[in-house]
Amino acid sequence: MTTGEIQHLLFKTIKGKSIEDSNLAEEIGRLLDKSTDSAYRRIRGEKTLSLDELQTLCLHFKISIDNLIGLQSTGVIFTGEYLDKKTFRFEEYVNSLIQNLSYMNSFKEKTFYYSCKDLPIFHHYHFREIAAFKWFFWLKTYFQFPEFEKKKFNFKDHPDELFVKEQKVLDLYNQLPSVEIWNLESMNIFFRQIEFYRDSQVFNSDEDVYQLYESIGKMWVHLEKQASLGYKFDYNDPTQKRIGNLKMYFNEVLLGDNNMLLEMDGSRMSYVSHTTINFMFTRDEAFNLNMYNHMQNQMQRSTLISEVSERERARFFRLIREKIEHRKESLKV
Repeated sequence: MTTGEIQHLLFKTIKGKSIEDSNLAEEIGRLLDKSTDSAYRRIRGEKTLSLDELQTLCLHFKISIDNLIGLQSTGVIFTGEYLDKKTFRFEEYVNSLIQNLSYMNSFKEKTFYYSCKDLPIFHHYHFREIAAFKWFFWLKTYFQFPEFEKKKFNFKDHPDELFVKEQKVLDLYNQLPSVEIWNLESMNIFFRQIEFYRDSQVFNSDEDVYQLYESIGKMWVHLEKQASLGYKFDYNDPTQKRIGNLKMYFNEVLLGDNNMLLEMDGSRMSYVSHTTINFMFTRDEAFNLNMYNHMQNQMQRSTLISEVSERERARFFRLIREKIEHRKESLKV
């Protein structure tokens, strides 16, 4: 690969990182301490980048030089942040979801794959009761914020302004053509969290537990309708107007891992979840190809239950619905 080809590939990769063309030259000039005109000459390939300039740009935009020059490497560069109770703010986390989904939706051709180990975060926001519970659980149990140590769960504690942002997350996800791969274990973590809080007397009453299961039941009916139609729509829309396409798969053998893959205008990006709430992403081509093949393997070993396979779709949703109803009946409210 020639120096010019490497430079062309570098700027092509940078442009794919959500930087608008109108701002690209200014950003490159700032990083290299050059004029905008000088930056344009480098972007167009009229001026060859020095090694120092190449290093500066690769470090800033987190681009592997090995990949640019075609070297085989076992290393993969990921980008992400580590969240802990010292730095974590739930509002900022929701804002990051909005930014990521807005970026995904900016592409003309895109498909978002999600391997569901548990209920995808986007589905928390169909109903305020579910959003409130997951917000409370993360702050009290996962991050162990001191002010939540002795606090009981109350639906009204969930901030109104936060739920407005969470609804924006759902709206953006609904716009995104998606593939969701589910299994019978996908809801069990959520159920266990609820039962753990009930056993620990974190709920004020079984009426609150019942109300939460009622909302989960409504969400499950909504997801079944979306699967039947093959697209996403707003729960409050009586016309069920199509928003984004949805393919839902039911896998009875393989467990999901909550990993995600985005295909966007001919390129790919993987999101890997870790330590419960954290995730990191990479544009590494080899890694993304492996992730794509993994998703395709899961799909091939699953049953497509959106639009087709009515019998299998009904069985899958019935089995989870029975778990919800069993838990509601056990409350004897």
